Amino acid sequence: MKVVALAGGVGGAKMADGLARILPADDLTVIVNTGDDFSHFGLRICPDLDTVCYTLAGLANPSTGWGRADETWNALNSIRELGGPAWFQLGDKDLGTHLERTRRLAQGEPLSKIVRDFSRSWGIAAQILPMSDHPVETWVETEEMGWLPFQEYFVAQQCVPRVKQFEFRGAQQSLPAVGVLDALEVADCLIICPSNPWVSIAPILSIPGIKECCLKVPVRVAVSPIIGGKAIKGPAAKMYEELGINPSVLAVAESYRGLIDGLVIDRVDQAYGEPLEKGGLHVLVTQTIMQNYIDRMNLAKETLEFCQKLLIFRKGRT
Repeated sequence: MKVVALAGGVGGAKMADGLARILPADDLTVIVNTGDDFSHFGLRICPDLDTVCYTLAGLANPSTGWGRADETWNALNSIRELGGPAWFQLGDKDLGTHLERTRRLAQGEPLSKIVRDFSRSWGIAAQILPMSDHPVETWVETEEMGWLPFQEYFVAQQCVPRVKQFEFRGAQQSLPAVGVLDALEVADCLIICPSNPWVSIAPILSIPGIKECCLKVPVRVAVSPIIGGKAIKGPAAKMYEELGINPSVLAVAESYRGLIDGLVIDRVDQAYGEPLEKGGLHVLVTQTIMQNYIDRMNLAKETLEFCQKLLIFRKGRT
């Protein structure tokens, strides 16, 4: 079964890792959000791409889920001592990734090729693709500070300002990265990882052609990033609240209305199963919190089995 996963953030990276651990490498493509990419100290930084790649390579910091394990901070400490902007956590190992990526981008190489080469160097067998080779910027309109670039909102301001809306600047002028549409065209199922719907998945779907191609995939399911009305990590629940939406699995389903056939929810939200099914969705209730590698693999396995059942169900109706 050919699988395409859409991912961003720590939860998305963990789910992608679970899928990579149980699927043949040729059967998995992970399309990653690049809307939070930005330039800092003249370096092109791709937080979601790096989080996904570090996680699948076994290099991620196990305590944070982002950055490199066994990291050192000599360069950042020197910047801080000199009075420079030290608000974004750049470790010494991580800097090596940004330096080499920036060098190759400056030579005109597309991001997708650089990611492919980095993945090979790190021993990642699955195909990892950026959503686009063109720069797309996520901006957040806030009540207190107006429009902010995503990393300013997310890291520098610690998600404190209240959000009003989001904008993906440059998306309409961009194209899907090389390989994205090809992977979707042959996919049997699309899995939207438990990533923030607003700032991790929406940017991917904003690239012309991607959502249209996703809709042609036979089976499409999402794993809810909201559990018991809260997000395990990140501001997704806070964003729902500030936009006047009660954060719940019902809100997640509404975010993906018309795109997904099924939704995977945690056991604590099992009471929502019947209303979701009455709304036309197939529902899988299971443990979705991923505290270790076993949890990642179990969630991936159950989600894939869910997709298989939906494929059989769909074929039976045609």
